[in-house]
Amino acid sequence: MKIRSFRVIPTLPETLNPILQLAYNVWYCWNHKGLRLFQHMDRDLWEETGHNPVDMLSRVSQGRIMDLMEDEGFLSQMKKTQEEFEDYIKEKGVYSFLLAQPIDFTIAYFSMEFGITESLPIYSGGLGILAGDHLKSASDLRLPLTGVGLLYKHGYFTQYLSWDGWQQEESPNNDFYHMTLMLEQNKSGKPIKISVKLGDRECWAQIWRCQVGRVPLYLLDSNIEENHPDERGITGGLYAGNNEDRLRQEIMLGIGGMRALDALGIDPMVYHMNEGHSFLVGLERIRNLMKRHGLDFKTARELVRASLVFTTHTPVPAGNDVFDIGLMEKYIRPYVDEMGIPWQDFVALGRKNPLDDKEGFGATVFAIKNSAFRNGVSKLHGEVSRDMWKDIWPHVKNEDVPISSITNGIHIPSWISDEMAELFDRYLGPKWKEDPDNQKVWERIDEIPDAELWATHQRRRERLVAYARKRLMKQLSTRGAKPKDLQRAMETLHPDALTIGYARRFATYKRGLLIFRDIERLKAILSNREFPVQLIVAGKAHPRDHEGKTIIQRIIHIAREEPFRDKIVFLEDYNMNITRYLVEGVDVWLNNPRRPLEACGTSGMKATANGALNLSVQDGWWVEGYRPDLGWSIGNGEVYENHDYQDQVESKAVYDLLERDIIPLFYERGLDGLPRGWIGMMKKSMRTLCPVFNSNRMVEEYTDRCYMAAALNMKALTSDNFKAVRQVVKWKDTLTAKWADVAVTEISHEGGEEVAVHSDITIRAEVKLGSISPSDVSVRAYYGTIDDAGNLSNAKDVMMDHIKELGRGSHLFESRITCETTGRFGYSVRVLPSHSSLIYPVDMGLICWA
Repeated sequence: MKIRSFRVIPTLPETLNPILQLAYNVWYCWNHKGLRLFQHMDRDLWEETGHNPVDMLSRVSQGRIMDLMEDEGFLSQMKKTQEEFEDYIKEKGVYSFLLAQPIDFTIAYFSMEFGITESLPIYSGGLGILAGDHLKSASDLRLPLTGVGLLYKHGYFTQYLSWDGWQQEESPNNDFYHMTLMLEQNKSGKPIKISVKLGDRECWAQIWRCQVGRVPLYLLDSNIEENHPDERGITGGLYAGNNEDRLRQEIMLGIGGMRALDALGIDPMVYHMNEGHSFLVGLERIRNLMKRHGLDFKTARELVRASLVFTTHTPVPAGNDVFDIGLMEKYIRPYVDEMGIPWQDFVALGRKNPLDDKEGFGATVFAIKNSAFRNGVSKLHGEVSRDMWKDIWPHVKNEDVPISSITNGIHIPSWISDEMAELFDRYLGPKWKEDPDNQKVWERIDEIPDAELWATHQRRRERLVAYARKRLMKQLSTRGAKPKDLQRAMETLHPDALTIGYARRFATYKRGLLIFRDIERLKAILSNREFPVQLIVAGKAHPRDHEGKTIIQRIIHIAREEPFRDKIVFLEDYNMNITRYLVEGVDVWLNNPRRPLEACGTSGMKATANGALNLSVQDGWWVEGYRPDLGWSIGNGEVYENHDYQDQVESKAVYDLLERDIIPLFYERGLDGLPRGWIGMMKKSMRTLCPVFNSNRMVEEYTDRCYMAAALNMKALTSDNFKAVRQVVKWKDTLTAKWADVAVTEISHEGGEEVAVHSDITIRAEVKLGSISPSDVSVRAYYGTIDDAGNLSNAKDVMMDHIKELGRGSHLFESRITCETTGRFGYSVRVLPSHSSLIYPVDMGLICWA
C-alpha cells in the first residue's frame, strides 16, 4: 500500500501569530517572558506536553483561543515578548573578534547530544547540557556558529522504578512534527537529504533544524522510507545498541553531518568536535579537500588539523570509544580506499602506538591526532588528560603534552528561577544576562537586601517541596500505593528545613551511597527536630549498569525506613525540568565523586547561580571554585588507593561538615529571623563564582584561544591557491629528514656550584644542527628545583638566543635565568622545531634533549 504524507501544522488567528513564531525558536526556554506566555495560555496543557509549545498549540482548545483573543493582559504580554524576541534576533553586528583585518567565518559545532530544552529529549546528561549551553551563549554573543547532531526517534530512555526500587526503562517515541523543529527543504519543497555508505548499503537522512536563538542546530534523521529497517534505526536511540551500532551512528554524525552542511550550502572555516563521537569529521574534511582542490593526503590533513578544535570530556580510558579493526575495515575502509590512503597509515592515526597491531582504533586518538586545538574541561581534567594521552607523544614530559583546558560554564538565564531573575533585573540590571562574565556586574549582588534575597530563596524552596510532593505522589500512584501512603506523600519534606540536593548519573565513581554509609549518624542528622535537615535525590543509571541500579535501589529502601520516610525523596526520571526545580530550591548542593574522575561537573554551578552553597569533593570545577568562604570541601583533594578507606574518611567528613559548620550556620538566626551568616556566604559565592563559571566566558575563551586562531590558520594556509600549506608540508618533510643530525653537545652556566638567591645566571648550549637553519628550531633552557628523585620539579622553560655559528653545523645559544628560590637547582636544554604554523611544536614528534 502506497501512502503519501503531508504535514499539518498548528494554525492560530492572525492576532496570535507571534505565538507561532516564538514556538519555533527555543529562545523562549531561556527567556522568562516567553515561558510565562506559554504558561498563561494553558498551564495544565503546558505541563502535560512537557513544556512543548508546538504540541501545546496543536492541542489547545478553540474556546481557549477565543478567550485569549479577548484577554488584554495576555495580548499586551505577547506584544512585549514579541518585540523583545525580534530585537534579539535582528540585533545587528556579529561577535567582535578584535582583529585588525576582520575575517568572515563560520564555526561548525558537532556533538552526539544536545540538551536544549526538556521538550527536545535528545540528551542523556552533562555532555548534552553543556553542548546546549554552548549554543545558547554563542547565540547571545552573536557568534557565527552552527550546531550539528543527530535526531533520535526514541531519545534517551525514561526512567521509572519498580515497587522494589529497581530501575526500569522505557523508550519515548518522539514525534518530530510536534516539536520545535523545521524540516529543511529545497526550492521544490522537498526534504533535503544526504547519504553515507554503511557497509554494502547506502543510508539516507533528512535534515531538521532547531533554531536556538540566532544559532541553527541541524539534526540528521535516518528514519525515512528510503532506508532498510536496520538503517532507519541508526538515529533510533542515543547511546543505544552495541559497538557496531555506535560506529554507524558516528559515521552518520561525522561524515553525514559534514555532507548535511554541504547540502545546505554552509562552508565553515572552523570545526569543533565536542567529544570523540564526531571523529570522522576530520576524515570527511580531508576527503573533500583532496577531491575538490586536488590536494594530496598529507597536505589536506595539514589544513584540517590547523582548523579543528577537539574537546575531551572523559577522564578515564574506558569512557572513550575504541573500535575493533575488523569493524573499521567493514565500515571505514571503503572511504579510505576511495581516498587512496594506505590502510595501515590510516589505522596508525587511531592508535596511541602506531606500531602496536593489537591496539584497537581509538576515536579519541584519531580526533587528537587530527586537531591542532585540544582541551579538557577543567584545569584538573586538563592534567588528567595530559597524563592519559601522553603515550601519543612518548618523548614529551607530562606537562608539555599538547592538551590544554577550558573550564566549562553554564548558561545562567537557562538555569535560574523566574524570581531570582527578577531580583537580578532589579538590582544588577540587564547586564547579568548580556555580559555575565563581567565581575563588576556581580559585585552589585551586595546591593540586594538580605531579607529580599532570603525571601526569594525561601519561595523557591517551598516550590521545590511542593513539586517533590506532587512527583512523589504520582510515582506512588503509578505503583499502586495505598491512599494513606499517597496522603503521607503530600506531607513529606518541610518547606523551611535545610534542604540538600544530590542529582546526577548513578555511575559508581559518583558514589551515590556516600552520605548513606553511616546510617545511624545520618539518622541523628535528619531526625533533629530543632534543626531539621532533608535530602532530595534524583538520577538515572545506564540501562546496562547493574551496580548503578543497585545504588538507586538501596537509596529507595533507605528512604522507606523510619525516620527517613518523610525526609528523603527520590525523584524519578531525572531531566532538565527536575534539575531546574532542584538547583533553584535547595540550600546545599552535594557532589562527592571519586577524584579525579569528574571531568568538570556543572550542576553545582547552576545551584550557585540560584544562591545554593556547594558541599563537594575537590574535583572538576570545584578545584578552581572552592574557597572556605564560598562553600565546603570534602577533604583536600587527596587521591586514595584504598577506595573503601577513602569512602570511610570522606563520608565522615560529610557528616562532620554538616554537624559542625553547615547546620549551625543555616540555623543561626538574628532577631529578625534571618540567617545573616548564611546569606552573606550566598552573596559571596554568587558574586565570586557566577562571573567565572558561565558559558559566555567559556565560549569567549574558545573563541579567543581556538576559533580565531583556527580561522586565521585556514586563511593563511589556503592563500595563493594553497601555496602556503604546501610549503609548510615541504618544510616539515625536510626538517624530519634532517632531524637525526640534531644534538645538544654541551651545556654549561656561569657562577660555579653555588649561586646567590635572586641572582641571574647565563646558561649556554652548544647545539649541532647540521644543515638545519637556527631559525627552524627553538632551543630552550628547561630549569627548576631538583626533587628527592633527582628530577626537575616545577620546571619552567625559556627561549635561548642564537649567539653565533661555531662551524661544522654547530651553534652557540644562551639565555639568562633568575634563581628565585634557595635549594637544589638544575637545568637542561632541549631543541624543538619552530615555525609560525605550529600551534604545538611537540606535535611533530621531534625533540632533542641534552
